[in-house]
Amino acid sequence: MNEQQILLAFGGIGAAALGCQWLAWRLKLPAILFLLLTGILVGPVLGWLDPQEMFGPLLMPLVSLAVALILFEGSLTLHLSEWREIGSVVHRLVTIGAISTWVVIAVATHFLLGFDWMLAILFGSLTLVTGPTVIVPMLRVVRPKASIANILRWEGIVIDPIGALLAVVVYSFIIASAEGHGLKQSLFTFGGVILCGAVFGIVGGWLLGTVIRRQWLPEYLHNLASLAAVLGIFIASNEVMHESGLLAVTLMGMWLANMKGVDVRHILHFKENLSVLLISGLFILLAARLDLYALIGLGPLVLILLLVIQLIARPLNVLLSTAGSSLSWRERALLCWIAPRGIVAAAVSAIFAIRLHEAGHEGALLLVPLTFAVIIGTVVLQSATARPLARLLKVAEPAPSGFLIVGANGPARELGKSLQQLGSRVLLTDSSWENIRAARMEGLPTYFGNPASQHADAHLDLVGLGHLLALSPSGELNTLAAMRFRHDFGHQRLFGLASGHESRRSDKHRASLEHRGNQLGSEAFTYAKLASQMGQGAELYSTTLTDGFGWEDYQALHGNRATLLFMRDDSGWVHVVTPETALKPGAGWTLLALIQPEASGAS
Repeated sequence: MNEQQILLAFGGIGAAALGCQWLAWRLKLPAILFLLLTGILVGPVLGWLDPQEMFGPLLMPLVSLAVALILFEGSLTLHLSEWREIGSVVHRLVTIGAISTWVVIAVATHFLLGFDWMLAILFGSLTLVTGPTVIVPMLRVVRPKASIANILRWEGIVIDPIGALLAVVVYSFIIASAEGHGLKQSLFTFGGVILCGAVFGIVGGWLLGTVIRRQWLPEYLHNLASLAAVLGIFIASNEVMHESGLLAVTLMGMWLANMKGVDVRHILHFKENLSVLLISGLFILLAARLDLYALIGLGPLVLILLLVIQLIARPLNVLLSTAGSSLSWRERALLCWIAPRGIVAAAVSAIFAIRLHEAGHEGALLLVPLTFAVIIGTVVLQSATARPLARLLKVAEPAPSGFLIVGANGPARELGKSLQQLGSRVLLTDSSWENIRAARMEGLPTYFGNPASQHADAHLDLVGLGHLLALSPSGELNTLAAMRFRHDFGHQRLFGLASGHESRRSDKHRASLEHRGNQLGSEAFTYAKLASQMGQGAELYSTTLTDGFGWEDYQALHGNRATLLFMRDDSGWVHVVTPETALKPGAGWTLLALIQPEASGAS
């Protein structure tokens, strides 16, 4: 390929990745499905993309580095406080359960597809991993209870390097067997990978954490430093002990995430964005390398193997791992169903298949199409069925349509009660015990503390919450809360009131709209104005429109006395009204407005 063709290929991969991610977002399905199909289409079907020709010998090293970054990003979310709560189940899932899955897949592959035992065992180690690249997007769609989501997330991240480690050991055994010392070489490899990965990972995490905690680097260099550290630790660990780098970067991320006095949220946000880019490009490139004829040539026995993995291997894993736990049978049933395979299986199978084929092992190249068949099969089946199954089992979170309300003062309590009457979940937060006590006396759920505190990060329950209402009289706290929860809810779902002092400031001294969120109400409100109107007799009223009493009738009845705050449409979704809202409510909609008494407002 010439320079122009390579540039066009890069641009096409970027555009295709964006299109796949957007389509997945619109259809509420994991993006991996569309990325794989796109890669197969532009690669083996149409012949537009040949990754081997495009990258040459750089392809597999680039794949390895990308997988390392993905694992590091996932391990940054692993906090030991969560491990204490669900540790026994996850520990068994990635040990006893993983071994049972490995054995079942290996035996089925040997007898169904005729693989020799060594390749069957290698394939079993490759496909026992689930992986954060497919688990996390699927959890966003399925939205199971927090207990299930945490178990699946931890399992996906921890099992990735374990599966890769097992694959390395089996691969080493296969290569060493030809030289007559397979067992000895395998044991040496296993111990060396564990020791080297642990030393490099822990030391690397401690050094990077120390640099961040002692502020030896300015904050704007933290992302670059973490990126360089991950690549450096991965390469150095692999240089000392081949294939130990994945374990090293995983332990490095875990150490950094749990190191006292180190805030990794800004690094995590950067790595999340980088991971989306890497995952999107990797799946397209790896799928474009797929031998489609080899995949088809595997025949219908592949479908039987998929059923064995889905209906025997995974349920046996969960049965062994959850015995004696507090999980209900409904939660266990959903755990039995969700175990999609992801990027590590695809990447490692591609690397080892080539090396084994070059070493003279017949049938090794079939590892790649068979692995992709398992990835596609598990992702398609579980994407289509996991959300309905979670709802059927009643272990799905409610839709994130509720409201986190910053402030438990009088106006905030009134709004909270009115939103509850509209059917929305609310949670009020405040650092004033008097306000919290009053809210609890009125039957409102509360969190006593600053919503932007470190304690809130660990204990604030956001299940079912999808909007922020910043109703504190402190404009600074409202702005801080909007900045803190922008990543969780998105800017379009941040709403609040400015303080009177804030509204009188010039633009030079006032926080930007981007950080403050959107203005609540059909007219500009400050906290002082809202509290004053309520103190003078204004009340919150909800009105349901009908065919006989529509929007025009509502406006004619209340005129300028009504400040519209919320609208619940006929599907039950609550819309927050801002001065820019252009929605026109119809029959079946319920309007919640602050209405002034007739004596105090114009007709």
